[in-house]
Amino acid sequence: MTIKKGLTIALLLTVSFILVACDSTKGFKSGDAWKIYQKEKMITLGFDNTFVPMGYKDESGKNKGFDIDLAKAVFNQYGIKVRFQAINWDLKETELKNGKIDMIWNGYSVTKERQAKVAFTDPYMKNEQVIVTKSTSGIHSFSDMKKKVLGAQSGSSGYDAFTRNPKLLKDLVKNKDATQYETFTQGFIDLKNNRIDGLLIDKVYANYYLKQEGQLDQYKIISGTFKNENFAVGLRKEDKTLQKKINQAFKQLYQDGRFQQIANKWFGEDVATKAIQK
Repeated sequence: MTIKKGLTIALLLTVSFILVACDSTKGFKSGDAWKIYQKEKMITLGFDNTFVPMGYKDESGKNKGFDIDLAKAVFNQYGIKVRFQAINWDLKETELKNGKIDMIWNGYSVTKERQAKVAFTDPYMKNEQVIVTKSTSGIHSFSDMKKKVLGAQSGSSGYDAFTRNPKLLKDLVKNKDATQYETFTQGFIDLKNNRIDGLLIDKVYANYYLKQEGQLDQYKIISGTFKNENFAVGLRKEDKTLQKKINQAFKQLYQDGRFQQIANKWFGEDVATKAIQK
């Protein structure tokens, strides 16, 4: 090999390495990135695109839901467009840390475990974990799930509560664990086909899904003793300005009545927490 040819190959390898390195870090943000969002006029929101009515993809491929509308309203105040990125919900904190998304926003419940990993905005909506069973199941309470098969979404706050408070449900169910699903929709399919006896799920999802399917009379929604939850937006802990801006926008939207308009569209009532009503 000639020296000239060797130098050419070395140069090409160096350029290739630089291009790969740049591509691998494309979109990655560290520190307080508010000025970057403002400059790019774009921010990426990570969501589970099957979680009706909070954020989901409809039959035409359009992103819809309460959180979708709310996020658009929040960033419209700052002239920033929201890019909606569907993610594996079980990897949501990893996607945030790696910079593939800038926010976790899709019925994301505040828990102590999650607070160790992410920063949360003010809570904007309340939620509750319930069990959905068939009306004919004979199950009327959490205690009736003894030796029964339970399903839950992996990585969900419901499954976190299930494992964190074993005496309330985990120690009762068959195998002392739940069948885990990537989406709640998969869980409902198994419930319908009697492969599980109950599905641990967010109340907001259960109500909306069964109402849309016209199956409220075929199933029961059972409240338990898990502590009620709040929905908030998850951020990288360094994104303090973003956290402040979202909190300010929540309060402004509520004062203007636009938050209530969005809530009425999806739930028929005001679902705001006291934190954003101030």
